[in-house]
Amino acid sequence: MIPIRDDAPRSTTPFVNYFLIALNVLVFLFKASLAGRNQAIFDFTFGLVPVRVDEWLAGSRSLPEVVIPFFTSMFLHGGFWHLLFNMWALVIFGDNVEDRLGHFRYLLFYLTTGLIAGLTQYAVDAHSRIPTVGASGAIAGIMGAYFVLFPSARVLTWFVVFILWLPAWLVLGYWFIVQFLSGAATAISSTSPAGGIAFWAHVGGFVSGLLLIKLFPARQRYYSFEG
Repeated sequence: MIPIRDDAPRSTTPFVNYFLIALNVLVFLFKASLAGRNQAIFDFTFGLVPVRVDEWLAGSRSLPEVVIPFFTSMFLHGGFWHLLFNMWALVIFGDNVEDRLGHFRYLLFYLTTGLIAGLTQYAVDAHSRIPTVGASGAIAGIMGAYFVLFPSARVLTWFVVFILWLPAWLVLGYWFIVQFLSGAATAISSTSPAGGIAFWAHVGGFVSGLLLIKLFPARQRYYSFEG
């Protein structure tokens, strides 16, 4: 299933969502401007490399070297299509969540679920030396929030050869099940996700979005009455 757009209305301009998209694109363009080997160095410097937590515990790395990539990795992408699909999902689902939470709380929510997604990936693959990059963990958190807030919203979806209006709970629920089963298959087969998809970061982000959205108060709405 590939979502195209949704029909959930919003009443505010999603400035933070626009900022996040612009920042991801700018970082991608900067990385693309680097020579081939420097792109890999960039990913290893700012991407989330799980084994570095062990290296910090052993005293061979500083705490900032470990903590900072949990956040900077959210703004790195492995290629054009990786960036495009992530930003398109953010366009579809992020504006409504920002409208509900307000700008600052939306940014805090995005970073928090992205952090939990990174911690989930670390927990299941703690000794990996492969950098995890991408906004998909944080975006999965936004999708989890959307699942709770707008389950009945319709999402125009490309499914095989059909384009259908489907309820958001079905589209997002299907996506989550695919991520969970793919992560489970990877764990059972004991294969490394090197160069592949960090399914457990998606699972962790989505579940954290489901749970945390209830703890984040909606923005205060002001109404004027005449008469």
